[in-house]
Amino acid sequence: MREVRRCTPERRLLNSERPVNTPESRYIEKPGLPARSLGGAEAGPDARVELETDWRRDWQEDFPRYIPYLRQKCGVEFRGRVLEIGAGAAWLSAELSKLPKVVEVIATDASPRRLKQHAPKIFKLLKAHEAKITRRPADFRELDFPKSHFDCVVCVGGLRRAVNVVHLLREVRRVLKPGGQFVAIREPVRPLVKLESRKKPAVAPVASGAPARGYTLADYEEFFALAGLDLQVKRVNLSSGFKYYFDEMVNGLTHARYAFVGTKRGKA
Repeated sequence: MREVRRCTPERRLLNSERPVNTPESRYIEKPGLPARSLGGAEAGPDARVELETDWRRDWQEDFPRYIPYLRQKCGVEFRGRVLEIGAGAAWLSAELSKLPKVVEVIATDASPRRLKQHAPKIFKLLKAHEAKITRRPADFRELDFPKSHFDCVVCVGGLRRAVNVVHLLREVRRVLKPGGQFVAIREPVRPLVKLESRKKPAVAPVASGAPARGYTLADYEEFFALAGLDLQVKRVNLSSGFKYYFDEMVNGLTHARYAFVGTKRGKA
């Protein structure tokens, strides 16, 4: 009897959204990097389920809103050659690849496993323009790219993982073209009021030089200044309706959500 393979909802979604005859992203090996990410310990089975649930909610609600928000509210122009550092599963690279003015996206992370196994699945789900994307393991403490090579560098929660934020920002400035922009989102910023949470963290704390409660807004402003990047700070509020106005009032007080946009001086 022929074995019938059960098709789960996730598999049906993945199969239905896979483009036909679309070139896939390239993956470039880099020997010498550790197999595990610099971003901390792996989560256990229960934590992985919780994290996947959170990710799906983010994918459906928040992720599609970020690029329009950054373009309209922060004046960021994504174009040309883009580098994502600490990309993880590279959802932001996937979204950026769909922009007509972006010609190439290089997604880097210290974990080859994330780039090899997880990123291609995300690209299919988000309908990325995969031909534009190159996946490449890299340690963002020393960016292995020429000077003035990228029009834009982006990261999602990457600064908090840096042992030395100023050193990382100086590396970013080095690889940016004059007039190029560095965009950092979803970075934890210490709010004015600390609220105790009963929910246990799903993942062990990230090993970095950041204080337990995260850097303050003034800390980030100093980091960018020392690195020679002109900083623009914008509050991030992706809510709608009444919640939008509520979040506007408490942003910075009980929680702090910002986008950091650093520009390298000079003409493009």
